Amino acid sequence: MSARVALVTGGGRGIGRESALLLAAAGMRVMITARSASELAAVGLEHVAADLGTAEGCALAVSETQRRLGPIDVLVVNHGVGSAHERLIWEQDPQTWRETMRVNLDGPFELARLTVGGMCTRGYGRLVFTSSTAGEKAERSGSAYTASKHGLIGLARAVAQDAGPFGVTSNAVLPGWVRTAMAERSAQAEAARRGVDVQQVWRERAAIYPQNRVLEPVEVARVIAFLCSDAAGGVNGEAVTVALGGIW
Repeated sequence: MSARVALVTGGGRGIGRESALLLAAAGMRVMITARSASELAAVGLEHVAADLGTAEGCALAVSETQRRLGPIDVLVVNHGVGSAHERLIWEQDPQTWRETMRVNLDGPFELARLTVGGMCTRGYGRLVFTSSTAGEKAERSGSAYTASKHGLIGLARAVAQDAGPFGVTSNAVLPGWVRTAMAERSAQAEAARRGVDVQQVWRERAAIYPQNRVLEPVEVARVIAFLCSDAAGGVNGEAVTVALGGIW
């Protein structure tokens, strides 16, 4: 893994940050990208701030990685927007739908489009897309998020079919509830909507799982790091659930 170059999106915090640090510890040259330059700088890796919901931002992240580190061998698509601001479908603002798709699906498509061809030419590549358990099961008041995360699994599987013959693998990881900033925002929104304490929301989320706890970001990152490794060459087109044995 020492010669590999990795681009990790959403790398300033949470699952992305932990994934980037694990890949770097394994010897990869890692570029992280997100919108917040200050969060990225605090991680201590090569970084570039970009809006990954635009074609221009995706192109910037890819070109800067190639310029500074070399051709991209590993792509971890971890950025995204959550569902804390969503409403029931008949109350949903169409702009919320469009914004969610722009970030959660259009950006991943652009990043894959810009990197997979080179991987195929070189005969090696790893792509991992962070979806969600909502990528297979729907949540209430989350039409945009749910649809985008379903679509992300489809994108990962489509890339697996296109690029698989060239030594490139593409998989999705489906975390359950993880204690991240995004999940905290949704917990606060739910608590306000229901008139309960935010810790009650987290207790209820933990109760979904047999271990009666939610995931830590590094637990998901370890699975991502494995799928990025040479050892995962036989895993392609899969949606890997990381959810403590929960049924949702």
